[in-house]
Amino acid sequence: MEAVLSGLGGGLGLVFAPMAFFFVVLGTVLGIVVGAIPGLTGAMLIALTLPLTYYMLPTDAVVLLIGMYVGSITGGLITATLLRMPGTPSNVMTTFDGYPLARSGKPGRALGLGIAASFAGGIISWVFLLLLAKPLSIWATRFGPFEYFTLIMMAMVLIASVSQGNLVKGLVAGLLGMLVSMPGVDPSAGQPRLTFDWYMLNGGLKLLPVLIGVFAVSQIISDVLDLGRKIERVESQRTGILLPIRDWIKYGANMLRSGLIGTLVGILPGVGASIGSVIAYTTTKNLSKTPEEFGKGSEAGIVASETANNATVGGALIPLIAMGIPGSVIDAILIGALMIHSITPGPALFITNGDVVYAMIAACLVANFVMLAVMVASTGWVAKLAYVPRTYLLPVIIVFCVIGSFGLDNVMFDVWVMLIFGVIGFGLERARYPLGPFVIGFVLAPLMEAKLRTGLMMTGGSITPMFTRPIALSFLIVAIVLLVWPLVGEWRRRRAAAASATA
Repeated sequence: MEAVLSGLGGGLGLVFAPMAFFFVVLGTVLGIVVGAIPGLTGAMLIALTLPLTYYMLPTDAVVLLIGMYVGSITGGLITATLLRMPGTPSNVMTTFDGYPLARSGKPGRALGLGIAASFAGGIISWVFLLLLAKPLSIWATRFGPFEYFTLIMMAMVLIASVSQGNLVKGLVAGLLGMLVSMPGVDPSAGQPRLTFDWYMLNGGLKLLPVLIGVFAVSQIISDVLDLGRKIERVESQRTGILLPIRDWIKYGANMLRSGLIGTLVGILPGVGASIGSVIAYTTTKNLSKTPEEFGKGSEAGIVASETANNATVGGALIPLIAMGIPGSVIDAILIGALMIHSITPGPALFITNGDVVYAMIAACLVANFVMLAVMVASTGWVAKLAYVPRTYLLPVIIVFCVIGSFGLDNVMFDVWVMLIFGVIGFGLERARYPLGPFVIGFVLAPLMEAKLRTGLMMTGGSITPMFTRPIALSFLIVAIVLLVWPLVGEWRRRRAAAASATA
């Protein structure tokens, strides 16, 4: 524990350096602003910012992106409450009660509850991040190549099984992402593969153009087709934004419970803030003495939703730091950011780059306090940004997309890759294939392949250790259960429906 506190002290020292603190504040503010604008997401913001971090110090780069991560999740509650349009997918549950409460004449109260809950969720998950990241990383040092391979396999199946409730589409999206990562030079044979004799593919498809295309360009295409949608508005008021102590006491148990749910869900690879918010909201409703109020302006519903979705941030950072496994789509982008700076996430991260790790943990804490201050001070102003016509915003965003992709290697090939994957991302979403498994499959496939090949070389081509080593076998069993359970559930539902139809 002393080592953890000592490391945290060093991390806080790095974060409170003038430039690093400026980047934390800047990232949090930008995250809040982008989160508050319907159609823009934290993943889009971080993907667009990634090229700007090339020439920054690693610490400055990661604290900037962590600030954006924290801010974007929170900013979405503004439009969810005032416009009934979730700024990010994680704020969907907030619209159920935030908007009705705001329309009833209490917009300040609705915003105040959401802001306080967001802060509470962020702090609860940060405590677990601080306490669990290093012990998990020490435990993960026992992993061999087969343990890593089965862990990534389990993560991929888990991501697919919770993707929009459709296991098959989640698996297809994940496998497609893995396939897209294959072109380039075979790491073992040293020969080009899937390049179709096109030399531009010898280096493979780069992470940044793919991310910008899938998240930013696809969203731009979707927004262009949706420009005519009418927005219902509720004017923001500052009255009630600051919650009295009695409200913190009244909703303390709700915050703690929802924060724990959000943290646990965040730790599970690929599940995401949206699922955490749904589970916490449903749990609170089931435990409530007045469940009929939910969906009509329930204050407890707002608290549960916003506490849980912000708690997933700290929870998702735990597997990223400890094992190099992204807990969410944004974490997959953060892995890309670390790799850009020659930092390899995983169990050895505390040893090789301990200063960066504790800077990330410290930045997560500081960003939550910055978020609280900024949201309380400027919610009314930020809310007005949501009314800016997207016809002005979208051209600016597409210009940044092109600049970010071209600036990677100063070649137009990367711009074409970005545009092509923008269309692919748009098509996947329209067909209800989730983007999360696609991106995480693209990011994790090279690591998965490398670990499997290393293991096979160590055993002379035998996969027996996958079944004889306890940890690897445990991950494999969990993966099989996650794969089979939804199929069994679907079979039971169809059987029950057939039985009721014939009765």
